[in-house]
Amino acid sequence: MSTRLLQLDQAHDCQGCVLTYGHFSTIHTGHIRYLRHARSLGKQMVVALVGDADEPRANPFPFNQQERAEALGLLGLADAILLLPDDDLSPAIKKLRPAIVVLGTEREGSDQLKHPIALLKSQGGSVQFHAGDIQYASTELLTNSEHDLRARRRVEFRKACERQGLSFEKLVKAMDEWSQTRLIVLGDSIVDQYVACEAIGMSAEAPVVVVRELVKRNFIGAAAVVAAHIRALGADCDLISVVGNDSTAELLQREIKLQGIGNGLTRDPSRPTTFKKRYVVENQKLFRVSRLEQHNLDAAVEAQVIETLEKLAPHANGIVVSDFVYGVVTPRVLEAVSELSSRHNLMLFGDLQCSSQVGSVAKFKRFSLLCPNERELRLALQDKDSGLERLSQQLLEKTECQRLLIKLAAEGFIAYDRDGNGSVRSQPFPALSVNPLDVAGAGDSVLAVMATGIASRQAMMPTAALACCMAGLAVETMGNTPIAAKKLRQNLEKTLAP
Repeated sequence: MSTRLLQLDQAHDCQGCVLTYGHFSTIHTGHIRYLRHARSLGKQMVVALVGDADEPRANPFPFNQQERAEALGLLGLADAILLLPDDDLSPAIKKLRPAIVVLGTEREGSDQLKHPIALLKSQGGSVQFHAGDIQYASTELLTNSEHDLRARRRVEFRKACERQGLSFEKLVKAMDEWSQTRLIVLGDSIVDQYVACEAIGMSAEAPVVVVRELVKRNFIGAAAVVAAHIRALGADCDLISVVGNDSTAELLQREIKLQGIGNGLTRDPSRPTTFKKRYVVENQKLFRVSRLEQHNLDAAVEAQVIETLEKLAPHANGIVVSDFVYGVVTPRVLEAVSELSSRHNLMLFGDLQCSSQVGSVAKFKRFSLLCPNERELRLALQDKDSGLERLSQQLLEKTECQRLLIKLAAEGFIAYDRDGNGSVRSQPFPALSVNPLDVAGAGDSVLAVMATGIASRQAMMPTAALACCMAGLAVETMGNTPIAAKKLRQNLEKTLAP
């Protein structure tokens, strides 16, 4: 669908339309959900696009109105984009007499929109506040071929890099700095076992599938694989975690030694080493069995973890907290992390996984970076209705974190960064893998790149571009496999190639 760019005096044929409104300085998944919803409400949808400031220096947006209009037009969702001379919606409503105006939920109660909404209602129109449908899975493969989707996402990635002024040479140069960095990874460690099976059929005794085990393989996960990724990318890394007195702990210890990771493991006889066993048939996971304890560390074990932290902190550039809410990252441990960060000027990077556990990423205060997914973001703020933009801004404010990366599963992620004046800028990056083999551990790979890059004093957006390529690699193999810098560089070159 071709999208027209219109001035107010050219919009005579758009009366009775569905009208949306905004500045759309950057376009991400939240905006697309919002626009798709508006598109579904009528035969014709128009976007009223906020104009630029009179003085170029006073313009609050990183891109001018023409550039923002062109980006909106590429989505192909709107029939027309109405170029407003300023931020007043009233002239558009008076001219178009829309049947309905759809506004983001963050604008509900806005004093600026009281007059336009009153005018709309006096003309017989209605207003709807909508954040866009919330979804955690992609349906694109139902309507597009895998080849076309992959090509489209590569184009989106290249455009994101162009917007941020990122070339292949600049990104590779950023990676070269990683070897000078040392990080501590703190958190819960897991051993994941994948069991490849052959499906035999249905049991005659009960309605269950019967399988025969063929081969099994163990992988390290959670904080341990974050450390393994960091080490494979060229940085030095120490792992601080708690394991049990069992054979699984021995396996984990052997693996981190093999990877060249510093051993900061503490033994706790009261809990087993967390172990998850997945049964797989033809690359499809049937079910998972977990062996774990979720109680907090007792005081003696907690003290050992803090002692190890204090020993390693003076030699590090930052601490990565990978919290699966299994009890390692206690309030006392987190307090020690904060104190050590202040004492040694360490950057802090946080990720909290709470798919089946109870936890909140909002407990991480004044971190350099937080990396929640959308579900974890909504749980932290107890808000299932608001739009992504409002929630992201709220989490930035509530936690006082410097940077934020919101993971959106099959829709990629959005990177938020503060500039020198404290203003927040954002950039969405697409998911480069269209039909992933195994998404478990993709977030761990993103956290590893983000922590390594930012701790190396490189900027947020080049680091996010590299993390986007890293995630695309991580989901292409079954199980958590550390990804080396050389492989990441090759994937980056392939992705940026026209």
